[in-house]
Amino acid sequence: PELEQTLALLSSHRSVLGYMLLSRSQPVSIIRHSGVVFEGEQGRKYAQAIGRIVESVQAGLADDDVRFMRIRTRRHEIMISPDERYLLAVLHDPTT
Repeated sequence: PELEQTLALLSSHRSVLGYMLLSRSQPVSIIRHSGVVFEGEQGRKYAQAIGRIVESVQAGLADDDVRFMRIRTRRHEIMISPDERYLLAVLHDPTT
């Protein structure tokens, strides 16, 4: 219930283009998603990229736990919250 509430709150924000809840298993798989940007092949590409990013950052910071990542591109911002079993990624448009 708490997860459902959090995901609904995220989705309702006007700047959020979508979210992905991913498994930490290899290969990374999509458990749940919202937003057309994460549908189909595009969603699978995002999931794989997010999995590789998290894995690389955590390997580079082996002595420290990564709690939150924020990646800014020219058009979007991806916020990633890694957990032991899951990854939550939110894509948003910082201009709105």
